[in-house]
Amino acid sequence: MQATTEELERWLAEMRAAGLAPSTAARRVAAVRSFFRHQMLLGARQDNPAAALQLPRRARTLPRTLSPAEAERLIEAASGTTPRAMRDRALVELMYGAGLRVSEATGLHRRSVDLDDRIVRALGKGSKERIVPLGRPAVEALRRYIAMGRPHLDRRTRPELFLNARGGPLTRAGAFLILRRLAEKAGLEPLRVHPHLLRHSFATHLLEGGADLRSVQEMLGHADLSTTELYTHVSDRRRRELYFRAHPHAQRRTTPKRISDDA
Repeated sequence: MQATTEELERWLAEMRAAGLAPSTAARRVAAVRSFFRHQMLLGARQDNPAAALQLPRRARTLPRTLSPAEAERLIEAASGTTPRAMRDRALVELMYGAGLRVSEATGLHRRSVDLDDRIVRALGKGSKERIVPLGRPAVEALRRYIAMGRPHLDRRTRPELFLNARGGPLTRAGAFLILRRLAEKAGLEPLRVHPHLLRHSFATHLLEGGADLRSVQEMLGHADLSTTELYTHVSDRRRRELYFRAHPHAQRRTTPKRISDDA
C-alpha cells in the first residue's frame, strides 16, 4: 500500500465530514498506524504515513449521577433486619458516603474501617491507600451490620468486611446485583444504577454542598485533578436546571410583554 500522509489526511477529513463518531475515527486511525508499522517491520515501507495524523479528540462525557432524593430512596430500599439487609444497607451507605470504587468496597477488611474515628482506609489503584471520612449514617449502618449482621454470615472466619450469603467474600458481581435489586425496589431504573454511579453521586453532591475540588480529588483517589473537574460540570449543569425550574424570573416568555400606551 503506497498511501501518503496527504491521502490519509483527506481520508480522515472525509470521515469527519460524514459525521463519524470521534471514537470510531480514532480506532480506524490507530488500526492504520499499526498496519503501516507492521509494513515497516517487514521492510515493505520505509516510513509510516499515518504517524503524523492528528487523532480526533474524543468528547469527554459527563458522568451520570443520582439526585440526592434518588440516593436516599436507594438507601431506604435497603432497610431490613436480616443479616443480608443489614449488609446491603452498610454497603450502599459506604459506597455513597465515601465514594469508593466497587473493587475498593469489596476488598475492604474488617480492620479497614475505624468506626470510632469515623474513617475508612481504602486501597485504590496502584495499591495506594487513602483515608476517607465517614458520615454518621454510614457509621451507624456499618456498626449495626458488624455487630448483628456479619456474625451470621461469617462461617469461615473471613477477614473481608462484606460477605455473601454463603460466608465467602462479596464479589464485584455480587455488589452489582445488590444495587440493581435495591434500585428496582426503590422505583429506579435497575440498569441505570451501578456501583460507579454512587461514586459519581458522592463527588457531585460534595461539590454542590461546597466542598473544594482538591479535597474531593483526595477522597476519590484521583491522580489527576482534571478527572475530578468533570464533576464540577455536572454540578454546574444541575445548578442551572434547578435555577430554571425554581426561579420565577428564569422562565423565558414565549410572547413579548405588551407595553401600555401610558407607560
